[in-house]
Order: sequence, then C-alpha cells, then structure tokens
Amino acid sequence: MTSFELAHDRLNELALLSRPLARAFSAAGFSLYAVGGSVRDALLGLEPGDDFEIDYTTPARPEDILRIMKPLCSALWEQGKAFGTIGGTLREGGFKAEITTFRSEAYVDHSRKPSVEWGDSLEVDLGRRDFTMNALALDVVALDAETPGVQTFFDFYNGFNDVHERVLRTPAEPETLFRDDPLRMMRAARFAARFDLRIDPSIEAAASAMADQITKVSPERIHSELDLLLLTSRPSIGLDFIVRTGLADHFVPELPKLQLEQDPIHQHKDVLKHTWAVVDKTSPDLVLRLAALFHDIGKPTTRAITEEGVTFRFHEVVGAKMTRRRMVALKYAQDVTDDVSMLVELHLRFHTYKMGWSDKAVRRYVRDAGHLLSELNELTRCDCTTRNARKAAVLSQRMDELEIRIEELRAQEDLSRLRPALDGVAIMELLGIAPSRAVGEALDFLMEIRMDEGEISVVEASHRLREWWAERA
Repeated sequence: MTSFELAHDRLNELALLSRPLARAFSAAGFSLYAVGGSVRDALLGLEPGDDFEIDYTTPARPEDILRIMKPLCSALWEQGKAFGTIGGTLREGGFKAEITTFRSEAYVDHSRKPSVEWGDSLEVDLGRRDFTMNALALDVVALDAETPGVQTFFDFYNGFNDVHERVLRTPAEPETLFRDDPLRMMRAARFAARFDLRIDPSIEAAASAMADQITKVSPERIHSELDLLLLTSRPSIGLDFIVRTGLADHFVPELPKLQLEQDPIHQHKDVLKHTWAVVDKTSPDLVLRLAALFHDIGKPTTRAITEEGVTFRFHEVVGAKMTRRRMVALKYAQDVTDDVSMLVELHLRFHTYKMGWSDKAVRRYVRDAGHLLSELNELTRCDCTTRNARKAAVLSQRMDELEIRIEELRAQEDLSRLRPALDGVAIMELLGIAPSRAVGEALDFLMEIRMDEGEISVVEASHRLREWWAERA
C-alpha cells in the first residue's frame, strides 16, 4: 500500500468516526471540519494512539456546539467555553472530540491571556494556527453527504506539501504567531523532534529574535511543553533548536553553559553534544529523560585544569543541587524533582567501584538507588557515548556483571528491605535508653552489619548490639 493510499484510508476512517457529529451539525444548519493533529497524522499514515482525540472547527457558537453535542456524548467538559471550545466523549465510537468556534485571537502586550473574537471564515481560522501541517481541514459534513464535486479537503497554506516534504513552516508570519503565543516557539522544537522535520529558516530567525518573549509564558506551560519534547523519538533535534535560538537562556540557562570552551592542550568531549546523545539513547520515560538532560549540568561549575588534565570533581553532587533549583523554578512536582535530582547525584556511583563489586557495595548501590534502580542502571549505560568500541564493551560488560550480582544477592536475601535487624523502639527497650542521638548511632551500627554481612537474626543483632554498647560505655 502506498503512502497516498494509506493516507486516503486514514482520512476515510476519520470521516467515518465523525459521522454522528457531522449529521447532527448538518441537521442544525452548521458545517463541521476535522482539523489539526488528526488530519495531519492521517496524511502521515500514523496509527491513532490509545487516547485518541479529534479536533474540529465550526462556525457554530459555543452555545450551539454544547446543545448539539449533549445528546451524543457520555461526558462533556466546558472549561474552554470562554475560548469557544467544548469537549466531550462520544457514545458512538468512544473517542474524545473537541469542537471550537471559528475564531481569531491575539495576546495583549504583557498579558498571558488571549482576547478572543469569533469568526465566520475557515481560511482565517486556519491561518491563525501554529504550523501549516496543523492548518489542514477535512469537511466531514460534505464527506458524509457524498455530494459529487464538492470540495472536502482544504489546504490554504500548502500544508499538504510541507507534510510530505518534512518541513516545518507557519501559515502566517512566524513573528505574528509567536507574538500571539510565545510557547509556539517551543512547539516548533517539539514538532521538529517528533516528526524529524527541517525547520524553515524564517521560524528559526523569528525565534532567535523573540526568544525573550518566552518569559511571558508561565513556568507550568513551559515545563509541560519541555516534557512533551523530551518524550519524542529524537529530543536532541528540538533541544538543539531551543539552545541555538537562545530560548533556553530564559528557562533552563544551564544547558547553553554546557558549550564549554576547549582548552587547546587538555581536550575533553563536547558536554552539550554528549548530553544530546545521552537523552536520545534513553527510553522515553520522563524522569529518565530529565535526568539525562541534567546529568552533567554541574560540569561547567566544577571544571578544573590540573597536571592530570581536565577534571570535573563532584560535578554529580553540584549538578543534583542545580537540578533541584531549576526544577523547582519550573514548578515540577516534588516527587519528580526528587527522583530526577537523585538520579543526577547517583549517575557516577557505578564508576566508583572500579576494583570490583563486594556484596557490601552491591547492597549500598541498591539501597541508595531505591525505586530508581532500573532507571539508574539505564542512565549509567546511556552515559557511555564513547566512540572507542573496546572501552564501550568493557563498560557494558561491567554493568552486566553488576546486574547479575544484584540478581544473585536477591536470590539470597530481600534487597527491598535493606534495614537494620532492630528498629528504634527495640533498641531503646534492649539498651534501656530514651530517644537520643545514641539510638541513631545504634541504628547506623546495625545497618553497617546489614550492608557488610547481609541479613542476621534478631537474636544475633541483639547480642552484637549489647557488645557494642558495652564497649562504648
């Protein structure tokens, strides 16, 4: 099947799904057009995802849309009504639909809230959209009627050609669209990464000239867009765009600073390009990709040139603190911030055991990684971007050996419960002491035994604790 035939089939599927809505809007005297991602993805021959949604546009006003959709939907949401959007889950087909009145909108200077005006022109409505590949429309009412000779596919801005040429362009001047919503500059990065697109020079020029406008966008919207970019197949395409244009300077300035000047004598790898390579290698998991993005941001601060060459001592510790500050500024959730910061801090832990892995070292590694063990192992593997095949093979073999050791120990003891044989209450009862620093020291003593020797019985732990307490006294 050719790509054209596949696209034709996808468009027919889109029209079939839209039939209940098309007939309802037609009966009410309104046209209805499928627009945006569903049409674009159909042309690209992409399978719809699990959480499939179709966007539509219509000359009907929000009150009319609500009235028409109500009998057809098992659930409705009206949060976007002020902006002309009504959403719902269709009873027939079970997919989500969002229907928006034809409109034009523009941001007022120094405001994050757009002013909205309803419109009556499909061409004008499509012209305000972000990219030509999203400015395509399918007339689902005309398709359902099957009237010969009636135009059903609308492409006022050459989006069809841009989809097939894999180029990202805007239907209007990019400066105008970016001024309306500066987040579109980051969306350009995401679309280029998601679909492996060439970005039109006019978009890059406009983003470079207007990069400071991104400060008008809330941190929550920025980090949401960054997350979507990081979960694409090749995030480096978009990440490089936000650094090149200066966008990153305004919300994640640590990234441009990774472009370290090379000392003419003591060379080291390009940290920024290395970061892009690590991000691309990791699985599309948000915490893992964020950790890959930030794992080396402590290097510029810690770089030192010594007789031995260039060093970045403790860059993982410094980087973890920097990561936490940046993620807090971008309003990330506490648990995501904690996990990413922990991975950054631990990403070199594997390399500290160059002489081999004792049981104690394995237990400590597992305990410190906690629920992030698999993510830490993957980040460690992906951090090896050397072109030296022998070195890469050695590192991979060592990681294989570590994972085997972990499984061997798991077969012998419960590594998910790496804790002292006695808790604080039992220690206080055994030694006859009140809550104090001594209880913590006793817990540390028993934890060292657990790490060194594995699990011991409560009887053995009690005996050794009494001996330790007597020596201490």
